[in-house]
Amino acid sequence: MPSAASSPPSEFRPLDGTGPVWPTAFRALVQHRRTLMLQGPIGWFFDRLAQLLQAQGQTVTKVHFNGGDQSFWRQPGALRFDGRLESLDGWLRTLVRQRQIDAIVLFGQMRPVHCIARQIARELRIEVFVFEEGYLRPDHVTVERRGVNALSRLPRAASFYTQVQPESERPPLPPPQPTGQRLSRTAALAMRYYLAALLHHGQYPHRVHHRSLDPVREGWRWLTGALRKPRDAWRERGLMPRLCSAPLSRHWFLVPLQVHDDSQIRHHSRFSGMEEFIEEVMASFATTAPPDLHLAIKHHPMDRAYADHRPLIARLTRQLGLQGRVHCLHDQHLPTLLAHARGVVTVNSTVGLQALHHGAPVLPLGEAVYGIPGLVHAGPLAGFWSEPGQVDRALYRSFRRHLLEHTQLNASFYAGMPALGALPAAPPALPTPAAPLPRPLQLDELRG
Repeated sequence: MPSAASSPPSEFRPLDGTGPVWPTAFRALVQHRRTLMLQGPIGWFFDRLAQLLQAQGQTVTKVHFNGGDQSFWRQPGALRFDGRLESLDGWLRTLVRQRQIDAIVLFGQMRPVHCIARQIARELRIEVFVFEEGYLRPDHVTVERRGVNALSRLPRAASFYTQVQPESERPPLPPPQPTGQRLSRTAALAMRYYLAALLHHGQYPHRVHHRSLDPVREGWRWLTGALRKPRDAWRERGLMPRLCSAPLSRHWFLVPLQVHDDSQIRHHSRFSGMEEFIEEVMASFATTAPPDLHLAIKHHPMDRAYADHRPLIARLTRQLGLQGRVHCLHDQHLPTLLAHARGVVTVNSTVGLQALHHGAPVLPLGEAVYGIPGLVHAGPLAGFWSEPGQVDRALYRSFRRHLLEHTQLNASFYAGMPALGALPAAPPALPTPAAPLPRPLQLDELRG
């Protein structure tokens, strides 16, 4: 990859020839000619991506599955799938063949609509590009061919990364430009999505989606989460200085929780949910960890509206005799925590990569893209408490560079998109139920 001081070819960068370098997976997407875009993240990312692909000479077909999808799309000619999920396979096969689609783009590989699309793509040998939250956050999103996370095609052998030229001998990569991502903006985009899904219920009677699209229920949840935030801050006052103080620094393990409906938990781990994970980790800690060590369990910031694991943690603390050794966290500064943690136990959260970056040993209990023997702890959980080991810094740097060069796009789904260009300053107003909508294309029209 070129150094920051050099000028990579324009096709490796956004259209104006400046800005972050595109990873190889994204460059491969740009080289296709007829792209089908399915469900994307909430927000304008897929709309902006379509503009870029069209400027590169591509023909882009977009399919909406509910009013939320439609509300973040400004290009003409989008199709509406208003049937049931069971009829999607035939509808999508006809569309792909008639439009000679050579690439499919999606976000959330395990969503039901995308599982169907990926199966069709395998059978018809169409390339799939999967977008997901960034492996290296907060200023990147991930794009890979075929799949991400546990389905990633990234090499899982340490020898692959140790055979490359040492990082110290390679030209540095340009740093990412800040995206300005904020949780409050993400919440606002989510509410717009849910409201639009409700307003356009008549055009999408089945509202195909992988979770509830009830704006009242979702709004109440987010309000509940907002009310919990000051309560949690009060409960945790003084906890961060204590964990970072000389007596406790490097004498506690961080356990980052994931969102309650994370597909990484359901499909790429042996756990049924976060509750089972918490129970196993705390039971192991109580029976095998040295008595002078502590445990800090950090809730996921996006899950406050949906789950509160404090009662479960408090009950297990009493039952296992761990009083004074278990701490609940919510909004504490993660890099600071990682700098003082003795190690990190996770299912397969990307916090594991951040931990490695800060030199904290990691034990993933599920399938993780960074689950490379030699990079993470390979032994059982019981041994990790006493001997977490050391992070192989050279291996981590080589792995991280490979991620950046091949899978990480400098952008946010919910804020700035440096690698695609500026975020629209004034998005169009939310459509009303009476607004004219494009008529859905029927199968006989696709055949004709």
